[in-house]
Amino acid sequence: METIYLNANKLNGTIPSNVGNMSKVVALWLHGNELSGTIPPSIGNCSRLEELYLTDNRLVGTLPESLNNLENLVYLDVSVNSLEGSIPLGLGSCIRMNTLDLSFNSFSGGIPPGLGNCSSLSQFAAVNCGLTGTIPSSVGQLSKLTALHLSENRLSGKIPPELGKCRSLSDMQLDENQLEGNIPREIGTLSELRNLVLFTNHLTGEIPLDIWKIQSLEILYAYNNDLSGEIPSEITELKHLRNISLYNNQFSGVIPQGFGINSSLAVVDFTNNSFTGQIPPNLCFRKQLQRLILGLNYLEGSIPSDVGSCSTLTRLILKQNNGVLPKFVKNPNFSYMDLSDNRISGEFPFSFQDLTNITFINLSANKLSGLIPTELGDLVDLQRLNLSHNVLEGSLPSQLSNCNGLFELGVSHNFLNGSIPSSLRSMSALATLGLGENHFTGGIPPFLFQFKRLLHLQLGGNLLGGDIPSLSGSGGALENMKTLNLSGNGLTGPLPSQLGNLVVLERLDLSHNNLTGTLSALADIHSLVNLDWSNTRSIDENAGLISLLILGKFCLCLNCLPTGGLNCTENSNLRPCDLRPHNKRGLSKVEISLIALGSSVFLILVLLGMGYMFLRCRRPEKEGKKSAEFEGASSLPNKIVEATENLNEKYIIGRGSHGTVYKASLGPDKVFAVKKLLFTGLRGGGMSMGREIQTVGKVKHRNLCKLQEFWFRRDYGLILYSYMQNGSLHDVLHEIYPPPTLEWNTLTFIWPLTENAFTTTQSKESDVYSYGVVLLELITRKTALDPSFSEEADIVGWAWSLWSKSEDIEMIVDPNLLDEFIDSSIMEQVTDVLLVALRCKEKEASRRPSMREVVRRLEDANAAARS
Repeated sequence: METIYLNANKLNGTIPSNVGNMSKVVALWLHGNELSGTIPPSIGNCSRLEELYLTDNRLVGTLPESLNNLENLVYLDVSVNSLEGSIPLGLGSCIRMNTLDLSFNSFSGGIPPGLGNCSSLSQFAAVNCGLTGTIPSSVGQLSKLTALHLSENRLSGKIPPELGKCRSLSDMQLDENQLEGNIPREIGTLSELRNLVLFTNHLTGEIPLDIWKIQSLEILYAYNNDLSGEIPSEITELKHLRNISLYNNQFSGVIPQGFGINSSLAVVDFTNNSFTGQIPPNLCFRKQLQRLILGLNYLEGSIPSDVGSCSTLTRLILKQNNGVLPKFVKNPNFSYMDLSDNRISGEFPFSFQDLTNITFINLSANKLSGLIPTELGDLVDLQRLNLSHNVLEGSLPSQLSNCNGLFELGVSHNFLNGSIPSSLRSMSALATLGLGENHFTGGIPPFLFQFKRLLHLQLGGNLLGGDIPSLSGSGGALENMKTLNLSGNGLTGPLPSQLGNLVVLERLDLSHNNLTGTLSALADIHSLVNLDWSNTRSIDENAGLISLLILGKFCLCLNCLPTGGLNCTENSNLRPCDLRPHNKRGLSKVEISLIALGSSVFLILVLLGMGYMFLRCRRPEKEGKKSAEFEGASSLPNKIVEATENLNEKYIIGRGSHGTVYKASLGPDKVFAVKKLLFTGLRGGGMSMGREIQTVGKVKHRNLCKLQEFWFRRDYGLILYSYMQNGSLHDVLHEIYPPPTLEWNTLTFIWPLTENAFTTTQSKESDVYSYGVVLLELITRKTALDPSFSEEADIVGWAWSLWSKSEDIEMIVDPNLLDEFIDSSIMEQVTDVLLVALRCKEKEASRRPSMREVVRRLEDANAAARS
């Protein structure tokens, strides 16, 4: 028997050990079964074997070294199993091997250098199989190699320039590894290269000019690296180029204006770089463009008419640039459009009705004026429509009710008027409805309180008037409501007792109205964390207040009037409301969080300066007088030592890399956090350290925990801070009983520095990495090694994996933060911060941005959200 084809037969059990007795077998196809156990070493006795296909089984163990005995082996495929151990191939004669696929296993070690002996090898794939180490230069000996697939491993080091000797190579995929350094210019000599896939590595420098001259190039994916430089004009001559993605790098300069004329472009993604100038006018010249994504750059000028007339386009993202909308032609393929924050002015484009299958439209944060066209109601597949933060006027078209699948509608911050159309009652799929900050009148339609899927309802800042409709008889309606904003509408009448039925409600804003009644019905809403009834003076503030506060979890916003009998400063569960005029928009949680983040950058730098001084060499005592001893029975340091029973462990409230923190209570209004710094065996603790902390103590900022005093003895020192009774940021984010929703305006605590897991050497690059981890913890509300991650994964790898696969911010952020995504500018702001965090995480220290660059990016994100 020479050929055995048993593939896809649902075979189970093991491969018999006497398989080696088949000395005449040439082809053994066992793939696509349920075989288990190991590959028997006796298979090396099948001396005539040319084809061995074991892919897609349940095989375990190691690859037997006896495979090297198969001198006639041409095709070997063991992919999609659970094999482990090292790869022993290339040790013997493999000169006839044409195809080798080891993908989707759990090997250890690296690519065997002896693989270069397989001189006939045409295709080598080892995707996601646990490879480490470097790519051996001996791979360059494979002159017949056409496909090299090494994606999703942990390969490090540089791309070997010897790959330029593989002159037949047409498909090179090295993505999702830890490769570093420059892309070797020798790659540009591969005249037959069609696919060059290098994304999600640590590559730096420019893409060599010779690569831009490879006329056969069809796909270039180099996103998620740290590449820089400009795109040369040679790109305009790549006639076969179809897909190019360079997002999340540091490219700059002008995109060549002739780009697209000679190429049949299908995908162009340059997101999150620093490109300037205008969008090339002929990107869809060949009428094959499907995805055009140029957001987060500095592009300006009009959006080319070529884009609007591109009938093949399916996805268009040009957010945070500048431009004017073109007229869009009929295009049944178009499904996704994000042109937010582009300063687009003029009347709303009426040609959108020709985009018959579109599901997502985001034109928020522009300067669109005029009426919302009734033709939007013709877009029956529309799921998300965001027109907030424009200058639109007139009424809300009743025709929108034709969009039965619409689950997000945002028109907040415009000048819309009239009543809320009753026809909207048919939009039963709505999960988010944002109508706030307009001029709507005519009362709150009762049908709004009958939607069963509605999570977020924003009606604040209108002129609705009237009563709050009764929630009785709603049949489970609003049972999932999380956010309800009715503020600033001149509402009158009693507060409905049925509000207590909103059992998962987290935020309720009733401020700036004329409501009556009590708040006692809200006491049963255990999920409520933010309640604002400021400037709603007819509500009995005291009735039901005690029952609300005994839950001890709320961050309640009260109207703290001097005569109201409520002192917000003495109750940790109360905070004063913003008493500014209601039409003055305050900071959102995310905006406040950025302020806290910026402050933490400064604080980290200050504390690192202190840590550095601990490690400096101690100068001789003759440099100055000795540090003061703790003298005097009434001295403050001695009182602290007494209050903590000589720094007893039971007073410990925290530990860090530089010392231990104790709580010292000297009286009702004198509670301190005391940090004990140990520098036994270190030189330089006394005088020089004292001068540094004196300097630090002069720094004043509302977001910094104030340094009150400091004292030093020979072997340790004490630093006195104001005690923050609500704990640290880590406590708020991760402790066993954190508040159900993080209120960002409380994030003004000192963040303990994250220990760098890769080096013990303090440097600005390690600080940036740690700060990136802090950013990720803030955005996700997960710990660095959260139990929800897969084994061996951390927050960096988890976030990278989700973002690189889906680019869906909603899969990464703290679910409670999604409440603010009704405002697309907030979603974009959080996305920008996520991208900053991911840039900070580079394991190659030299590739991380400077803290100056981090601050600039955060400031840009904050400025974009405010515009």
